[in-house]
Amino acid sequence: MTATQDSIHYRKQIQNMTLLFEVSQLLDKSMDLTEVITPVLQTISDSTNYKTIVLTLIDENTGQISIESSLGLSEDVTKDVVYRLGEGITGKVVQSGEAMVIPHINEETDYLDKLDQRSGKTEDRSFICVPIKQGSKILGALGAGRLFTSEAELDEDLRILTILASLIARAAELRKKASEEKRRLTQENNRLHRELKEKYRPDNMIGNSQNMQEVYSLINQVSKSDATVLIRGESGTGKELVASAIHYNSLRADKPFVRVNCAALPESVIESELFGHEKGSFTGAVSTRKGRFEMADGGTIFLDEIGELSHMTQVKLLRVLQEREIERVGSMNTIKINVRVITATNRNLEEEIKNGSFREDLYYRLNVFPIHIPPLRQRKTDIMLLADYFAEKYGKKNGKNIKRITSTSIDLFQSYHWPGNVRELENVIERAALLSTDEVIHAYHLPPSLQSAESTDTSLHSTLQEAVDSLEKELIKDALKTARGNRASAARALGISERIIGLRVDKYGIDCSKYKNR
Repeated sequence: MTATQDSIHYRKQIQNMTLLFEVSQLLDKSMDLTEVITPVLQTISDSTNYKTIVLTLIDENTGQISIESSLGLSEDVTKDVVYRLGEGITGKVVQSGEAMVIPHINEETDYLDKLDQRSGKTEDRSFICVPIKQGSKILGALGAGRLFTSEAELDEDLRILTILASLIARAAELRKKASEEKRRLTQENNRLHRELKEKYRPDNMIGNSQNMQEVYSLINQVSKSDATVLIRGESGTGKELVASAIHYNSLRADKPFVRVNCAALPESVIESELFGHEKGSFTGAVSTRKGRFEMADGGTIFLDEIGELSHMTQVKLLRVLQEREIERVGSMNTIKINVRVITATNRNLEEEIKNGSFREDLYYRLNVFPIHIPPLRQRKTDIMLLADYFAEKYGKKNGKNIKRITSTSIDLFQSYHWPGNVRELENVIERAALLSTDEVIHAYHLPPSLQSAESTDTSLHSTLQEAVDSLEKELIKDALKTARGNRASAARALGISERIIGLRVDKYGIDCSKYKNR
């Protein structure tokens, strides 16, 4: 070889090594081959004389070989093009696992022209096709077309394409494994969802803690009956969700579900709201009106904050529960009703009974099947499930894609006592989602009540003794200022002796004279 030929050969080697390095870097960026294959093919094209590059993969289920990606050909040309095993050059390479080099495709009878007929290319071109395989397993083929130059260049192209195919094979196998793993996880997830449903987890509730599993079990046990249910729990724990779950899993699910917040209704209208009224029964009653119990006939009525009812309304509710009939305000006629009653309260009804504000007989009528909803601080394992749900909900609502919650925020969630329970957590996440500008919920997006000394850098920077001394010094200085530097008067104001204040003045180096003229 001449010096010029050596130089050309050397540059070619460097170019090929650079190409292989760049392709390997691209393939390492993602386990999903579909994300990187187009940049890979573009890099190959930029570094070689290939006019067209086609990557095909075999579908193990159908046996068909389809085009995964291509370069130098439009989508109109490549769409719907498939090969069978043994069909054309590509089919033969995938079937045999052996590379094929076609110097002049116009002279090759096995070349099907499936792509060239569509693209209208008629130049004297060469075609090289190498198998993509992992071990003995054939995954597909990598084919490249170029203008014919010489047999020697085709041999070099075959060597490079073979190496490139081995790099792509690794990525293709990873993609396949990732796809299989995703499918397995999806199947496993679906199975777990089915099991959870069988274990009575209502669709409208979130939480996998042991406490909540017990709640789900109680919901399942009582749903199919007509038993009266009393839901107990702190404010914000989700008592209405439990009532809803009971109704929609009951035999009355296709009937009305009427909600009544007893605390929100004024005493003057609550009887009318619950039982209805006749026209003219009181000022403003311009027409006959059905009450909530009649509206719920055949279904379920949910009385929230039942502990807020007045003594008189409790008496009338007790009659409804005993007789299953109501009387509208201003009417003497009774109306039979078929209503299931679910109530809820955050009050201690037993204490209310002791102090006479809640009827004991009504309590026993309501407490047929009690369900206690645990506060959020007793179900810490559910906090992140709820936080993720609310982050997605309010992210979408506000046109944001909240992708994650920082570790610092999670730590704050877990250490906080959540007096407002799930409702407070929802409000916190909604606020944080609104404040987020980078698709992440950070600790500084959380309200001050959740912050810790570490997250706000407000930890104590002095010892207890230093803090006490500082406070004592300030109190003495303030007393001296009020007493215009008179130690005896300042000591009396502080409730200590003149001797002690003298010792403290000396200890802290306080100059009493500067307060005399103030």
